[in-house]
Amino acid sequence: MNEILLIKPTMDYANDIQKFRQELLDNNDTDSFAGCYNLRECLSVKEWIKTIEMMENDELCPKDRVPSNIYIAVRISDNKIVGVIDFRHHINHPILSEWGGHIGYSVRPSERKKGYAKEMLRQNLQNCKNYGLDKVMITCDIDNIASEKAIIANGGIFEKDIYVEGNIMKRYWIKL
Repeated sequence: MNEILLIKPTMDYANDIQKFRQELLDNNDTDSFAGCYNLRECLSVKEWIKTIEMMENDELCPKDRVPSNIYIAVRISDNKIVGVIDFRHHINHPILSEWGGHIGYSVRPSERKKGYAKEMLRQNLQNCKNYGLDKVMITCDIDNIASEKAIIANGGIFEKDIYVEGNIMKRYWIKL
């Protein structure tokens, strides 16, 4: 795996953000936009960046959401986006406290199974720690073995299975 950096999305990456979005749409898996906030629905990269910047601010964040930071994972060797990951400042929310958790992430389908999720999560856990959290909750679909491995590799301790709309998710806690 090549080295990556987590950075805030900017218009400098607009073309690659659009390609990333299209690759997720083309892949058509059920949870492909995890951690991307509203990237699926946004009509432009500019709109997406504006909404995720709003999400960082407690006062501007919509009342039915929680403040969060979203990062793109950029491979250093070629400046390509390999994934998107978020960090939700708290989980005092009916969905997040049950199964959404503090962190969601997506790896570009063409870049999966290369260790990027593990490294994205490792770097984002440092962001959570710097924010002041002492533990984070993170979940994955029961059949998402790659995500489960990334969580466990970063210290995830299995708590329990969660049943969500007929699907089973695994809930983990990571102590920071």
